Amino acid sequence: MGLEGKPSRSMESQYWSFSIKAMASTTSTKKMMEEATCSICLSLMTNPVSINCGHSYCRLCITDFFKNPSQKRLRQETFCCPQCRAPFHMDSLRPNKQLGSLIEALKEMDQEMSCEEHGEQLHLFCEDEGQLICWRCERAPQHKGHTTALVEDVCQGYKEKVQIQRQKIQSDFKNLQCFLHEEEKSYLWRLEKEEQQTLSRLRDYEVGLGLKSNELKSHIQELEEKCQGSAQKLLQNVNDTLSRSWAVKLETSEAVSLELHTMCNVSELYFDVKKMLSSHRVNVTLDPDTAHHELILSEDRRQVTRGYTQENQNISSRRFTAFPCVLGSEGFTSGRRYFEVDVGEGTGWDLGVCMENVQRGTGMKQEPQSGFWTLRLCRKKGYVALTSPPTSLHLHEHPLLVGVFLDYEAGVVSFYNGTTGCHIFTFPKASFSDTLRPYFQVYQYSPLFLPLPDD
Repeated sequence: MGLEGKPSRSMESQYWSFSIKAMASTTSTKKMMEEATCSICLSLMTNPVSINCGHSYCRLCITDFFKNPSQKRLRQETFCCPQCRAPFHMDSLRPNKQLGSLIEALKEMDQEMSCEEHGEQLHLFCEDEGQLICWRCERAPQHKGHTTALVEDVCQGYKEKVQIQRQKIQSDFKNLQCFLHEEEKSYLWRLEKEEQQTLSRLRDYEVGLGLKSNELKSHIQELEEKCQGSAQKLLQNVNDTLSRSWAVKLETSEAVSLELHTMCNVSELYFDVKKMLSSHRVNVTLDPDTAHHELILSEDRRQVTRGYTQENQNISSRRFTAFPCVLGSEGFTSGRRYFEVDVGEGTGWDLGVCMENVQRGTGMKQEPQSGFWTLRLCRKKGYVALTSPPTSLHLHEHPLLVGVFLDYEAGVVSFYNGTTGCHIFTFPKASFSDTLRPYFQVYQYSPLFLPLPDD
């Protein structure tokens, strides 16, 4: 720092270097400044006027220029343009209002980039206050000890921050749109199922009414025939005829409700995907009677690790024998259910839901046709949804927490990134008729953990 608090020559040189670079980076502004500069006084024009050849000058500059006795006239009141030497008359000067407006805009722009308090250029950025400052502001008490840097040095970093924030916003909205699309399908499927059930009840009701109507018509016809016949025919088996007629009961059939139960208020439910999923969260623990002999379960039955063959296991027909799998203890037969699995940094796992009665031996096939709706991570193929055939998934980030969402009535099984709420995959619509259980397959060095719902 030089005397009287002014910047040193090296700093001044750095400031001027930055200023030159900034101007060079705004070519269009530089060109406008050049066009608006008077070639006589070399400053931005004041009250610009144009002459016949199209060049413009400050009104005062051009009139004073030709008052100079040394300037030769071509003839009376005729002069030469200072730039192109084209002849013009002084009475041909015309105000250039558009150029004047442009100059005022350039002046305002220049003022905006200057310190209001000191009038110096805003070459510095105070990171503590988050604002542009000049070199004199930096030396002022209010910025003492603050971290400051040249604007050009911090600009790129803030551009990257803005870009990251933009990507996050786009990702959040894309995730919400994807989730809402899946929810829309789920509700439409449930409404369709409700429609089919209602129509089925109406058809059964119609069939019942038809049978009752035919029975009544048959008795009426029999009674009419007896009444129209002879006395002997009327009295023949009359008691039997009357008892059968009296046995016909005109009971009121049960009314079929046409009220719809599938309702959805989108604006109230889905502003927060994670919150919505959590509202259906259930507590899941591991069922030791289904665990493969190489799996080790924790005492609280929330963690499973693959290790060596476990001795003294109970003999159970429910145990998986072909692959290192285990089921959750909880069964789902209705409603919407959601649970999360902490997969950590594991390099391999299968998880999802399966039917209670799936094959657990050598004939086991993980696909919806065999009662499995699962997601897989493996070293070679990465993330795969075990559809038939399998569907490869390309995820932007590796989830540490995987959420499994089941809508039993709608026949929907979906997977989410439990940390961000991002949708991963939804299986095609299914029709569930049996108990569904949480399903896990465990790989070497990739333990799985079931967090408590409140974690």
